[in-house]
Amino acid sequence: MTFLKQILHKSGHIVLYGATLAILVFALKWLQWKFLITDNSLDIYIGLIAVFFSILGVWIAIQLVKSKTRTVVVEKEIYLPPQDNPAINEIELKKLDLTEREYEVLQLLSKGYSNAEIAENLFLSVSTIKTHVSNLFVKMDVRSRAQAIEKSKRLRITL
Repeated sequence: MTFLKQILHKSGHIVLYGATLAILVFALKWLQWKFLITDNSLDIYIGLIAVFFSILGVWIAIQLVKSKTRTVVVEKEIYLPPQDNPAINEIELKKLDLTEREYEVLQLLSKGYSNAEIAENLFLSVSTIKTHVSNLFVKMDVRSRAQAIEKSKRLRITL
């Protein structure tokens, strides 16, 4: 501690001069900043407003571009008849008024055969099978093979 007092005593006027210069430089820089703000206040405010609206515009654009679609899983309950009595329901079969050929086509449809495979099994042309399938759709009041198969299993007219 005595060493510091010696240095301060010998060079006290230099330290005082340096501290005074530091305070003056700080004051000048502060005044320069203050005048800079006052001289250019309009430009600074316009710049801050521009930055604010730019950020706001980016946020709004992100909100508009976000995908609004959601994936919805719909579960549908399908009626499956009990398998303890696999007999064919003749009453429902007669209500549909299917010909023998249409019924054969329906049975092969329910087994998953394509039109060509059904034609090969029944020794018919593919266009004849297509005609039988479209007649089946009309008589069963369905629009697709899957609906026809589901309805035939529900009515227990195919196994």
